[in-house]
Amino acid sequence: MILADRWVDYQLLDCGDGLKQERWGEYVLVRPDPQVLWPRHGQPVGTPWENWDGFYHRNVDGGGRWEFKRPLPESWNIRYAPLNLTFKIRPTGFKHTGLFPEQAVNWDWCAQKIRAAARPVSVLNLFGYTGAATCASAIAGASVCHVDAAEGMVRWCRENAALSGLAAAPVRFIADDCLKFVRREIKRGRRYDAIIMDPPTFGRGGGGELWKLEDQLWELLGECRSVLGDQPLFFLVNAYTARLASTVVANLLTELMHDAGGRVTGGEVGLPVAADGKVLPCGIFGRWEA
Repeated sequence: MILADRWVDYQLLDCGDGLKQERWGEYVLVRPDPQVLWPRHGQPVGTPWENWDGFYHRNVDGGGRWEFKRPLPESWNIRYAPLNLTFKIRPTGFKHTGLFPEQAVNWDWCAQKIRAAARPVSVLNLFGYTGAATCASAIAGASVCHVDAAEGMVRWCRENAALSGLAAAPVRFIADDCLKFVRREIKRGRRYDAIIMDPPTFGRGGGGELWKLEDQLWELLGECRSVLGDQPLFFLVNAYTARLASTVVANLLTELMHDAGGRVTGGEVGLPVAADGKVLPCGIFGRWEA
């Protein structure tokens, strides 16, 4: 388990009873989290949450809605000081805010690998969402191709890049189905030094293509192997599904990169809980590095 414990503008304040209480800059939000199966420390089950600005209520039949105690701006910014990055935060109808703060441990790792390479590095970021990993790679000096099927997420990445002083950085912003894009890159003969991917458990591409992680991850990994250059630097895979163990992801990368040498590691990422010292698990990762 690697903890994202270098934040200043973000903090996981408390969690329990299926909910987590987080500080995003000056605003406190309470959201559901399926990993939070324990009661709140020192509180009877069902005790009302206090000290929040926004509370996401899950509907019984799916979806949900935000309740706000006071008017909040539509969006606001927070900084990840260790990499001098700034991100736009916006509570969405799907409970998300546009950022997964636990992934800061992977942003740090990618940036370190890029800087230590001491050579030009090109990065392909698939399922790139709002572009935190793209910005971390770019600020470390890499050229980046950011791909996500949702045009809105690609626009959000552009905003985050601009907020982080990277508006003129060598970043390509692509709204496309990731698997189809990689196959076209193979035909075009384009190669990358590093690949980052954060595939969803389920999803649909821009043309309505169905994506199921367990069924299609190996196929995507194989295609990605074909766009890695002759001197690959790293390959990072993140996942959030409880169905997949980090060892499975590490085994996939070991099989994929068996002819390249290097090292494969896997594990969990998590966030420290300020109230009682617990750790909230937030996903798994697999890393191959030269």
